[in-house]
Amino acid sequence: MSKRSGLMALAGAVLAACHGAQEAPPPQAAPPAAANAEAAAQVFAAVVRRVEPVAEAVCAAQAPGRDCDFAISVDPDRRQPPNAYQSLDARGRPQIVFTLSLIAGAQNADELAFVLGHEAAHHIAAHLARAERQAITGAILGGILASAGGAGAEGVDLGLRLGAQVGALRFSKAHELEADRLGTVIAYRAGYDPVRGAAFFARLPDPGNRFLGSHPANADRQAAVRETAAGLAGR
Repeated sequence: MSKRSGLMALAGAVLAACHGAQEAPPPQAAPPAAANAEAAAQVFAAVVRRVEPVAEAVCAAQAPGRDCDFAISVDPDRRQPPNAYQSLDARGRPQIVFTLSLIAGAQNADELAFVLGHEAAHHIAAHLARAERQAITGAILGGILASAGGAGAEGVDLGLRLGAQVGALRFSKAHELEADRLGTVIAYRAGYDPVRGAAFFARLPDPGNRFLGSHPANADRQAAVRETAAGLAGR
């Protein structure tokens, strides 16, 4: 499938999920909800068209040998909260999934571009693999400590699970900030305003700076974006 046909399918997926599978006779005037859904689909498709090649170019430059052919899709479940996430398919191809509510709730194209850049950055920086290694290391350490402390089988199992959790979360805040900075670069190179895009943090619940929290404080993330963007603009 070509990039162009893929984008058309992506926009079609947004519209189909918003309107449902059944087709109705075209109305004389599109209702506001339908018009908003169509506008959101068009904005999202335009963002993907501009940001995806930039993300793939940055990936190829910074992570040679890694699969940089991003597959971008939309979760059709309208009940899902605003979210986007990066994963790998069975063949190792990077996938980025947006929920419909995130697309519909974005206030401008800059927000969608920043989120897409941020998720692509997670793959470029190999955060999934790094978190997995850290979880394994934490699990081993937790099991050893539990065993050395005289714990039985259940205690050792608990030590393994807690160690894996601590290991995975140990650098998660740093990973998020790293993805924010590289996502800023990707959005900027694609012609979007990452500082304006990161303004959506102000609408999210602030996780603060909790011990073993998975995300940094919103203010820290916005500061990282502003600092990175200022450096880009000064070049």
